[in-house]
Amino acid sequence: MYTYVDACIPRTCQDDIPEIKVTMANEISVNILTLNCWGIPYVSKDRSTRMSAIADKCASREYDIICLQEVWSVDDFNMIKARAQEVLPYSHYFYSGVFGSGICILSRYPIHDVMFHKWPLNGYVHKIHHGDWFGGKGVGLCKIKIRNMNINVYITHLHAEYNRDNDEYMAHRVLQAFDTAQFVRMTSGGADAVILAGDLNTESQDLAYKIIRGVADLADTCPNSSSHIGTNECANNSYTSSKLARTKPDGKRIDHIMYLGSGTIKVEVTNFQHPLPNRVPYKNFSYSDHEAVMATLKFTNENHGKDTLDVTDSLKEAIVICENALKSVQRQRFWYAVSAGILVIPLIWSIWLNCLNTSLAVDIGLNIACILLTAILCYTLFMSSIWNSVEKNALKAGRLGIEIYMTQLGNINGPHQN
Repeated sequence: MYTYVDACIPRTCQDDIPEIKVTMANEISVNILTLNCWGIPYVSKDRSTRMSAIADKCASREYDIICLQEVWSVDDFNMIKARAQEVLPYSHYFYSGVFGSGICILSRYPIHDVMFHKWPLNGYVHKIHHGDWFGGKGVGLCKIKIRNMNINVYITHLHAEYNRDNDEYMAHRVLQAFDTAQFVRMTSGGADAVILAGDLNTESQDLAYKIIRGVADLADTCPNSSSHIGTNECANNSYTSSKLARTKPDGKRIDHIMYLGSGTIKVEVTNFQHPLPNRVPYKNFSYSDHEAVMATLKFTNENHGKDTLDVTDSLKEAIVICENALKSVQRQRFWYAVSAGILVIPLIWSIWLNCLNTSLAVDIGLNIACILLTAILCYTLFMSSIWNSVEKNALKAGRLGIEIYMTQLGNINGPHQN
């Protein structure tokens, strides 16, 4: 699905922008910021004040490209866009799903083309309290022109991990990671460099992280990719519970900026930090429940080679996860079907009693029972048929894609020992 940048965005000449940081004729440095804004209307605490403070930071002339996640209100995006218009005149919001994808990009440099790829596995429609499905999540791409370089900037927000010990979304997140890496790999041909930023909901030791880096051949801007300095559930964040602050004060590092150069452009990280203060100015709360991440990348016109990561073991593990998820889906289908069969009995019984009954009060009660039983029966039939087939096909497609990619790796690298 292709979309296009709004025609009303002014086309400012890059040569007139004083903030471009050029060190030599063939070098340029760019500041990239990523932040999960936690902007759920009517749910997120202090949202209006925090969004206004985030908009002020976007307009501060400190950043050249900003990638925001969980901007669930288009009004919030329009406010941030208007506030930062003078500094970051180019922007795009990726519309998707019921509420919008929540992801957007603001840039000092012209955006020439955009694209959004929605994941086939996106959580569960009946898990309303989680809400990931309703966002229609995926990975967004903005092709940005920085002087004579074509830079692909990708932004994404993988499915949340609600319970690490019993992660029902493991297969979803792993396949989203593989899908994202494949999308980056297949759309970055001709690009001078690649940047991927966002809330990946995965730490450096996790399988999804390894797949994204390995398949797309991306490098982490964090000086130590195994660093435990967190971006979520950190003790210094006002929205972190006291229990989490005591047990793991550094939190989890799940927000990332990754990059890849090319045969003509070398990319180096010259700065990496959490740039926002712990509290919004003159307030007792943080900018978000996540910490922002900022990296300065230096692009140099230069031919160079690069190391590649061996991702074979990670992909084998991903296939096992997909196979286990398929077995789980099959079991769920069986139990939903059994539940539907069981529900038919009391439904028929209540209808039969209703036909024999002459009392108005009993009649009303039986009618209510029939409505509830019918609704539950429809739900179990939907889950055992339509939804089950959708999830099963998405899992099969993801597993097949991984197997095809592994076959290609085998052809390139030679056969691997099991």
